[in-house]
Amino acid sequence: MPKATLRDIPVQGKRLFIRVDFNVPLNDARQVGDDTRIQAALPTISDALQHGASVILASHLGRPKGGVDPKLSLQPVATHLEGLLGKPVRFAPDCVGAEVEALAQALQPGEVLLLENLRFHPEEEANDPTFAQALARLADLYVNDAFGAAHRAHASTAGIATYLQPAVAGLLMEREITYLSQVIEHPDPPLMAILGGAKVSDKILLITHLLDKVSALLLGGGMAYTLLQAQGYEVGTSLVEPDRIPLARELLAKAADRKVQFLLPSDHVIAQSVSADAATRTVADAAIPSGWMGLDIGPQTVARFRQVIASARTVVWNGPMGVFELEPFRQGTLEIARAVADCPGTTVVGGGDTIAALALTDCRDAITHISTGGGASLEFLEGKTLPGIACLSERQDLAR
Repeated sequence: MPKATLRDIPVQGKRLFIRVDFNVPLNDARQVGDDTRIQAALPTISDALQHGASVILASHLGRPKGGVDPKLSLQPVATHLEGLLGKPVRFAPDCVGAEVEALAQALQPGEVLLLENLRFHPEEEANDPTFAQALARLADLYVNDAFGAAHRAHASTAGIATYLQPAVAGLLMEREITYLSQVIEHPDPPLMAILGGAKVSDKILLITHLLDKVSALLLGGGMAYTLLQAQGYEVGTSLVEPDRIPLARELLAKAADRKVQFLLPSDHVIAQSVSADAATRTVADAAIPSGWMGLDIGPQTVARFRQVIASARTVVWNGPMGVFELEPFRQGTLEIARAVADCPGTTVVGGGDTIAALALTDCRDAITHISTGGGASLEFLEGKTLPGIACLSERQDLAR
């Protein structure tokens, strides 16, 4: 972990600006519907409080389009957080300004203040320097624990670090960087990657980056049908990106050249429409009849994939194997989740849809690391530099 973390700095008596990812769903009663992201930030918040800091929490919620939207207020999150922490959480009516600065200044060690939605100000997403400075004035130290927003160069995720130092990773951010770096930089071989999702175009950079690192690539979901068509198979009315077929052939050739197993579905659960009550069939062949579309991997593919996964020492999984949101087309994804959970090596799962599918099983506790970042984890695995990580202080610099 080259970046400095919360563990590397003295925080007693300091005000910490902690950027968290509290972008959580709210139900019709204006209550938190799923607190997974809030729970993920608790270790960092609790650690700071236990070491005598006061905590200023900042997050975005939804897409208010740069203006105040009462439906996207973080007030319900403050109420929910109080219950989780077992202590009061003050709520600021804004995230910048004289009133907010006064609230921040008045904080005593062990107290918590949650700011109003950062995106009520267009300057947040524009990474406006003046807005970043206004945020920086609230605290003594900056902690970024919002891995899910680390791929965005916003005022609260990147710009603020210019004006508030040291800037360190929270405990969740540290865990994300540690496990995702392990997959990319020093995995315990053999490394297997399982990729799914709708479009191959969404995963081109990831596939290209992984081809030099993995022993096997296992592909399912809608993206597989562009690759199957590139191999000459009939895929019926399955989702295909015709303009990506030449690139698909290139990827297959690169995999062969690097002696990487490139496994595609060999059987499919098919239907004539994407609906929960559609009549389904399982075709025990890579080809799909005219008028039908592949919507899940079949049992033969599950068995092949499971065998490969069982031999892995490191597994990374991003993307479902089918239209898991509908019951007739989720079995393949659930079986792959169980196979990953049974793998004796290090297992890393990322992507919103993948995590949602995993929640339909009892496998969560068996996964080594479940990433909280959808786009962020994808870009990290692609080898991109994430602004929310690049801006953090280097551990070696703090030690000087």
